[in-house]
Amino acid sequence: MPPTTTRPLIFLLLWYAFSALTLFLNKYILSEKGGDPTLLGTTQMLMTLTCGYVQMHYPLGMTTSSSTTGLHGNVRPSKFRRHMLLVGTMRFLTVLLGLISLRWIPPSFTETIKSSAPLFTVMISYLLLGEKTSLLVGLSLVPVMSGLALCSFYEIEFNLTGFLAAMGANFTECLQNVYSKLLISGGSAGQSGRCTPAQLQFYTSLASMIIQIPTAWILVENLDFHLFPWFVLNGVFFHFQSITAYVLMDYISPVTHSVANTTKRALLILLSLYLYNKQLTLTSSVGLVVLFMGVVLYNEAKKVHLVGGGGEQEVPLVGMEYGDKNCA
Repeated sequence: MPPTTTRPLIFLLLWYAFSALTLFLNKYILSEKGGDPTLLGTTQMLMTLTCGYVQMHYPLGMTTSSSTTGLHGNVRPSKFRRHMLLVGTMRFLTVLLGLISLRWIPPSFTETIKSSAPLFTVMISYLLLGEKTSLLVGLSLVPVMSGLALCSFYEIEFNLTGFLAAMGANFTECLQNVYSKLLISGGSAGQSGRCTPAQLQFYTSLASMIIQIPTAWILVENLDFHLFPWFVLNGVFFHFQSITAYVLMDYISPVTHSVANTTKRALLILLSLYLYNKQLTLTSSVGLVVLFMGVVLYNEAKKVHLVGGGGEQEVPLVGMEYGDKNCA
């Protein structure tokens, strides 16, 4: 296998592995150990901030020469601090709501809800990027929404609080991804300069910490230091889950990335069902199949739309991180 094929495959597998480790360790800390979701989210951002700073100076093989720019390797966009604070707030809400959802619903249900990301991304992309959706792409979203409804309302352990938290996390993640795409490409109106994925990861983590520290001070009642090693380990997994996604995007197109991310979510759902001995009802099983078929149809319709000249800019489709095709 040539090196150009081996390296992307390695990072794809690493991305899958760190995503699974982060998800299930989240569930273990919150459900089995009784950890606080606010404190866990704060630790994740703190570790991402620390590891991100180190990797901007010492990439450790995670970036290529085209994407290694350090702290100030390019011209920053205007209103840089405002952009970083806004995206940092989105990161904070995404992490916090995601952890709250894991306290109330199984990981399988959480990942199923996140599979609806194309629907949110289409709406947000239209509002922020002005990207219009073709009829074929719009129709392909019908099974996505239908499958999600079947899975949601007939899930064995459906919980309204967990469902709303997961939906909120899904929305803020999609908003964060599309807005980050604007900053990376320098495509927003009146914007000069652009951000690198490394800058976004570090500075938005820093901005998120400005919000998370006072939030944790208010919401966290007791500091249980016996969970500290678990929190640190989880934060390291969370960092590498993000950075491997950035590196992978240097090798594959956004459409391919979305298909890979959908496959990852399906594998995580099946793995969580196996690990937690969960069973889906027949209706939920049908809904799960319909949902994933809809996501695949959506990706294919989007590809046809782009090939036909229906769009010049490819945007994140299914839970894409901050990278684009030319950035790690």
